[in-house]
Amino acid sequence: MDDSVDRAILAAVSRDGRATLAQLSDAVGLSVSAVQSRLKRLETRGVITGYRAVVDPEQVGTPLSAFIEITPLDPAQPDNAPELLEHLQAIEACHSIAGDASYMLFVRVPSPRALEELVRDIRLEANVSTRTTVVLQTYYEHRPIISVENTP
Repeated sequence: MDDSVDRAILAAVSRDGRATLAQLSDAVGLSVSAVQSRLKRLETRGVITGYRAVVDPEQVGTPLSAFIEITPLDPAQPDNAPELLEHLQAIEACHSIAGDASYMLFVRVPSPRALEELVRDIRLEANVSTRTTVVLQTYYEHRPIISVENTP
């Protein structure tokens, strides 16, 4: 990303995915049609892959979040845990990681009992051992990848 205007547009959109073209135009100092053209180009190039609503987990009944590290019980088993666990809706993210574990899952559930059941299901479905860390409080997440501060 060499273009400072595109970076400014990305910073504005990542802060507010519902910003209007007029608001973006004001933020970057271009006409609405120029901003629209640049947005389309960023979408076509795959820089912007979508827009989404950020939902409050407590309001939708999943206030408990945790990180679960998973490690295969048998190192010779196929490395297909992401595919085996994809159907479990409580898993919000699955990351391949370096270290002792193979993957780090981020999960949201309604209760400690639901977390216990999810961990059991993960172990059985993927034949893995787990290490779970419960989140007590989240200070920030969903931070913009591009910010005005790192715009050249």
